[in-house]
Amino acid sequence: MSQATSQAPSPAFSPLAPHPFARFIAILGRGRNLSRPLTVEEAEQAMAMILAGDVLPEQLGAFLMLLRVKEESPEEIAGFVRAVRKTLPQGGPAADIDFSSYAGKKRQLPWFLLAALALAQSGRKVFMHGFDGHTAGRLYTGEVLRALGVTPARDLAEASAALSQKNFAYLDLAAISPPLARMMGFKPILGLRSPVHTIARMINPFAAPCLLQGIFHPNYMATHRGAAALLGERDMIVFRGEGGEIERRPGKPCETLGLREGVAFEERWEPLIEEPRQTPDEDMDLKRLVAVWRGETRDAYAEAAVAGTMALALKTCGAAADQAAAQALAEQFWSARDRDAWITR
Repeated sequence: MSQATSQAPSPAFSPLAPHPFARFIAILGRGRNLSRPLTVEEAEQAMAMILAGDVLPEQLGAFLMLLRVKEESPEEIAGFVRAVRKTLPQGGPAADIDFSSYAGKKRQLPWFLLAALALAQSGRKVFMHGFDGHTAGRLYTGEVLRALGVTPARDLAEASAALSQKNFAYLDLAAISPPLARMMGFKPILGLRSPVHTIARMINPFAAPCLLQGIFHPNYMATHRGAAALLGERDMIVFRGEGGEIERRPGKPCETLGLREGVAFEERWEPLIEEPRQTPDEDMDLKRLVAVWRGETRDAYAEAAVAGTMALALKTCGAAADQAAAQALAEQFWSARDRDAWITR
């Protein structure tokens, strides 16, 4: 966020006249009978002003919390994402799969990382993005990758090169959109998550045709799918993942919403293992993550989570026609992984 956001208003703003951004706050905050959601166009205009630093701190806090209280609409998320995408450079190799990771893990190890790496080894370009440390007591993707010896990219250009060379790249939100990353850090200040958590998941910087979304609160599933449709996404899936990440909970049914060639669908995936009660991992020892990747230990829960997550991705990408074929292909790719690659520690 530019200094204009945290200091005095720009010379063009007169204290005697309404601030240009005030109209967006008024739309959201006029009360039960007069308030309404922003249209796609209004949301895009509002976010463009925020990204440019043309709002005051008081306005930004009020705006985000008004959205939080009413819960953001698909139209609002689509407009916000459009504004963010317009700030990103164009070109470079496209990813095949956009794999967002913003929740962090506290009950189970991040098995989804092994799924992403195995998908990359299968020949698919997997771009992962996230933001570390916005909530205490969680393991975040960037720090886990570093601990495993997988170096995150430093910017979009480096991520693009990694996708071309290795089929996998991870980039922190701060390198994609510094203003969004700054707003992501407001959670400890405001005490609540803001729409930024939803926006960041949807930005798809490399225009991957296959968009995966993991959420914690099921009522946000329709919001994600609706926003994806408005943004013109063709193939996407959203489901309640373990801890809010893109990770199948193998002992529970997986209810999904998505788009297939632009057409909305709902689909239920049955449990993979007989473990309806999920026992929290008290140790969260990354050495076990490494041991499972290298095949040094067998873990039914972990391997089911990995293969189940891969199956969801493969079916969404059109690599398999049905659930059984997707699961079989996922297990094949997992068995064929190069156990000496990627993880070096």
